[in-house]
Amino acid sequence: MKRRGKSSFPSKYVLLLLTVICIMLLFAGYATGYAGEPIRTICNYVFVPMQKGLDYVGESISINSDDTKTKEQLIAENEQLQEQIDELSTQLTNTRLQQSELDTLRELYDLDQTYADYKTTGAHVIGKGTSNWFNTFTIDKGSKDGIKVDMNVIAGSGLVGIVTDVGKNYAVVRAIIDDTSNVSGMILSNNDNCIVSGNLKSMTESNMITFSNLEDSEDKVSTGDSVVTSNISDKYLPGLLIGYVTDITEDNNNLTKSGEITPVVDFKHLQDVLVITQLKETGK
Repeated sequence: MKRRGKSSFPSKYVLLLLTVICIMLLFAGYATGYAGEPIRTICNYVFVPMQKGLDYVGESISINSDDTKTKEQLIAENEQLQEQIDELSTQLTNTRLQQSELDTLRELYDLDQTYADYKTTGAHVIGKGTSNWFNTFTIDKGSKDGIKVDMNVIAGSGLVGIVTDVGKNYAVVRAIIDDTSNVSGMILSNNDNCIVSGNLKSMTESNMITFSNLEDSEDKVSTGDSVVTSNISDKYLPGLLIGYVTDITEDNNNLTKSGEITPVVDFKHLQDVLVITQLKETGK
């Protein structure tokens, strides 16, 4: 025997038929004045679920509308808050930059007062070499501002270097930490002379440069002593602070000593410098 297949009569037509029957019964009831319990029961059976379904759909639409409105409000509020955060971040960055510039200018002013006997002019650092250090760098003042080769440059608490090249609107400075730099120095405690040499390797390893040819037969020099430019230097003005003795050892000849100096200038973060606008007078 063949199994009877499922009815293919669409359910929507069943619903439509029941609706039509209920409407007819309602119409008949109103026409005849008969509102018996059977008709009410049938109507409740058909229309109450439909009403609940329509109510549910309406409530869902209303809730979804409220949710959508809330999400839009949250997005708008989030964008406003982000704009405020960006604005405050910009203000904070500008404040920090201004504070940094103010601190640098204060340092330069104090340095200028320390070396009040020397006439100076301020300059901004606008370029540097390929090293991580400011061993060679460019400033934004040149010959039109009176800058000349061999003028001494200071910053922070002391000597930075010397001008080696000058253009109309710029000048190149070689710092005392550069491998090619040699400065005639003097130990301030006993006026003994030495040669201060740049050493980028030593700067990278321990933030120090070296000194040599120190005659200290009486062992008066010790760590912590100040090292300044010597009065016998042919290019550097006397009395400019270079740094402090960090390490000292006796040479193999038993006549001189060598060691290391910690510079007083931060050669990784140079922004502004002072150029001493007078040259060393050597009598030549």
